[in-house]
This record gives sequence, structure tokens and C-alpha cells, in this order.
Amino acid sequence: MVFRADAFRNHESVSFFHDEESGLKAIVALHSTALGPAAGGCRMWPYASEEVALEDVLRLSRGMSFKNAMAGLPFGGGKSVILGDSQRDKTESLLRAFGRCIEGFGGRYVTAEDVGIGEADIEILAQETRYVSGRRQRGASAGGNPAPKTAFGVFLGMRAAVELKLGRSSFEGMKVAVQGVGQVGYHLCKLLRSAGASLVVADVNTASAERAAAEFGARIVAPDDVLFEAVDIVAPCALGAVLSRDNVARLKAALVIGAANNQLATDDVGAELMQRGILYAPDYVVNAGGIMSAALEYQGGHAEKDVWSRVNGIYETTRLVLIQALREERAANEVADEIARSRITAARRRADTKLRRAS
Repeated sequence: MVFRADAFRNHESVSFFHDEESGLKAIVALHSTALGPAAGGCRMWPYASEEVALEDVLRLSRGMSFKNAMAGLPFGGGKSVILGDSQRDKTESLLRAFGRCIEGFGGRYVTAEDVGIGEADIEILAQETRYVSGRRQRGASAGGNPAPKTAFGVFLGMRAAVELKLGRSSFEGMKVAVQGVGQVGYHLCKLLRSAGASLVVADVNTASAERAAAEFGARIVAPDDVLFEAVDIVAPCALGAVLSRDNVARLKAALVIGAANNQLATDDVGAELMQRGILYAPDYVVNAGGIMSAALEYQGGHAEKDVWSRVNGIYETTRLVLIQALREERAANEVADEIARSRITAARRRADTKLRRAS
């Protein structure tokens, strides 16, 4: 039952779609529209079951509510998943069918890229719906592949954490383990190597890992082992729920900062990390560069330079969260969740007050 699912957490709506002709099976979850239309990308993945897909989209959409709130964007949180292998099952007819599903929300949900959905796919969706972002960049306007912006935001979050936890102002000589180097992880590796860090990488796609090794001199290890390397920073940049109560004792890094959504299998893992002296920068705080790009593109009237200026603010936002967490001796994810929830609650109260006055 959806309402009893632990990940449901007061979602506004969860919609299931099936198009027999194209084979589309999709779920769209809208967690909150208090701050504005729900915004969050579409993920296409060969889930083990429909139940696993549902749990993933619920966790992701809640994370988008918090991410957009922390980023100061006038958007709520939503997410969508298409059940299937993007390498085998993705067709134009399937994408068009999904685009029609999005159009049916009438603007309550705006989608964009995520795992398994790229820029070319977004262009196909745009033929069926107005409510899409992350389209090919046109001139100096905001838009295009959001991965470089996401990576830069994570890099800035790392810099803030390195300064606060390690008392260092440089990545020179530091070791970083990156799990997932296909898109965002690749751009993050590029930034870290340019800053003087040495890299350990892993990816289920052998070609992606080999590219990172060839371009950045990275050492390749198995995806299941990379998080437990003896490094300064661990950067989960693949799928979520990779850190659990069962495996955090194996971590050797001082910092956990990555681009993957929902890195903690459960919220209490944040407290486990804190007790072990490991500083965790909440994923939705540092990986907001992509949604910033998508949001400004969707709003229109913004140049690419405006996006990069907005992404630069992730450094200070991360610092504020981590300073409060360190000062209060609390898990950083608890601090960030509290701030995000307060902003969403305040928006709901303003809307309720407006409705009462109008009635």
C-alpha cells in the first residue's frame, strides 16, 4: 500500500502510467508544490521490481523538495521514473508517451534529465510537453547538459568541507575516491585532478572507468570496494542508498561528499557518520547545480553566466549547514532537513493565509 510505505512521507500525489503500445511503465511522484511547481528529473532504470521503483521515486521526490528549498528556488519537489533498460527499451514512441503524461499535469510537474535520460531524450519529450527543462543550449541562454554544473557544485561543497574539517585550503596531494564516473562523476574528477588531487575510481561501465584512468591517471577498483578505500574524501556519484548502518564502519575517509541522490540508506546513517568523526555534506545541498541550471532555463530570461553565478552559492550554503552541524554536534543531514522543512512549512502557511484572506 503506497500510503503505508515508509518513503511516502506525506507526498501530495503519486501517479502510475502505462502505455501498452510503446511499453511505457512510469511513476511520477509529487512530494510538495508549496514553493512552486514540483521540479525534478526523470530516471530510466531496470528496477528489480515495481516496489523498488516506487520506493526510489518517493525517496527522490522528497529529496527534490529539500534540494529546491535549500537552493532558494521557487519550485517544489517531484521526480519520475521509467521502468526499463535505457540501452535496450528506450524508443521515441516510449518517450513521446511519457511526454504526454507530463503534459497532463498541466505544469504542476516539470521534468529534466537524470540517470538513463539525456539531452537528446529531453528534445523528444519537448515535442509532447511544455513542462520540460535541460534542453540543448541556445546561444548564451541558460540550458544544456546540467552535469558540469552539478559537478562544480559538489566540488565547491568539498572545498567548504575540506576547509572546515581538515583545515586545508587546497586539494593538492589529497586522495579522493569517486564511485560513478559516467557524467557528473567524470566532470568532478576533472575538477579534482586539476586542483591537485589523486583519484581512485569505479564504475559499472568499464569504459567510463578506463576513460577516467586514461585522462586523470586514476586507479580503478571495483564499484563495491571504492567507498572503502584509504582516502581523504569518498564521493558517491552513482545511485543512492550506498551508505548504511552495516557498512559505515568500513569507511576510512574523513569526508563523504558526492553527487548521488539519497546516499544514506536511512536518515540515521548521518548520525552514525558523525559519531565516527566523518563529516557528511548532505547530497541535496551540494548537488543542486543541475536543478539550478534547469530551473533558470525553465523560467527563461537567464543567461548561462547567471547559472554559474547561482551555482557558486553552493559553497556558502554548504558552509552554513556544516558549521551549524559542527557547532551543535548534530548530523549534517538533520540540520539541512530541518532548514528545508522550515522553508516548505513557511511557504504552506503563507499560501493558507492568502487563501483565507481571499475567501
